Amino acid sequence: MERLLRSKGRPLIGVIHLPPLPGSPLPSPGMGTILEHALRDADTLCRGGAAGVIVENLGDAPFSGSDVEPHVTAMLAVVTQSIVSTFGDRLSVGVNALRNDARSALGVAAASGAEFIRVNVHTGVMATDQGLIEGRARETLLYRKQLEASVGIAADILVKHATPLGVVDPIQIAEDTYRRGGADVLIYTGSGTGKSVDIAGLKHIREQCTDIPIWIGSGVNADNVEGLRELCHGAIVGTYLHQNSTLSAPLDEERVRRLVQALR
Repeated sequence: MERLLRSKGRPLIGVIHLPPLPGSPLPSPGMGTILEHALRDADTLCRGGAAGVIVENLGDAPFSGSDVEPHVTAMLAVVTQSIVSTFGDRLSVGVNALRNDARSALGVAAASGAEFIRVNVHTGVMATDQGLIEGRARETLLYRKQLEASVGIAADILVKHATPLGVVDPIQIAEDTYRRGGADVLIYTGSGTGKSVDIAGLKHIREQCTDIPIWIGSGVNADNVEGLRELCHGAIVGTYLHQNSTLSAPLDEERVRRLVQALR
C-alpha cells in the first residue's frame, strides 16, 4: 500500500470482479476460466497505466454476512498470488473477501504477497442486505500482527449497500475509523455499486480531516472525474472500467487509460 500512498498524483485502483467461485450460489465457470479472466483483466489494467488492483469475489453474491468458507479463502489466494507473481512489479495488489471477512483477506494477502486489503465495515455497525455487520478493527489488527504481515488496510466509511446504526456523523466515523480503528486509507462510496458519491459530503470530510487519505470507492467515470479529482487521494473504479460498464464484460483498456490521465 505504501506504493499507492507515495505515488505521484492520484492513483487509479481497478477492480477485478471474479465470476462465481466453485461452491457459490450461482453456477461457476471453474477455476481455470476464473484465473484466465483475472489475469486478462490485470493485464488490461497494467497496459492502461493503473497503479493498483483489488481482487474480490463479487460473483459469490448473495454474500455471507460473516466468515467466508475455507475454499473461498483458498481460491482467492490462488488468484491473487497469480496476479502478484505476474504483475506485482507494476501493480499494487489488494484483496477484498466479500462481504466483510477481513481475517480471510489478511490470510490471502499474507500468503500471496498482496499489499493491502479492503474492509467494508471496519468499525461501527451497519445494517446491510446480509443483516447486521459489526466492525472488528481490534481483531483485524491483532491478526495482522500475529501474521507479521506488512499489509495495509483500506476501510470503507458509510459503505455502499448499507445503513449505519448509532453514530451517523461522517466526520466522527472517519476519525474513529482512521485514528481509533487503525485504517491506513478511508474509502468513501455512493449508495450502491457504480453509484456516484455525495460530493458535498465528501468535500465536508476532506475539509475536516485534512491529514487522512481518502479514496473514492464508487461511481467515478469519464464524465465526473474532473469534478472529483481534487476531493480525493485516489479512486477505486470497478463498473466503469468494464466494456460498456457491463460487469460480466472484460475491462476496457481505453477507459482505464482515460481515467488514469484524468486523475493525474
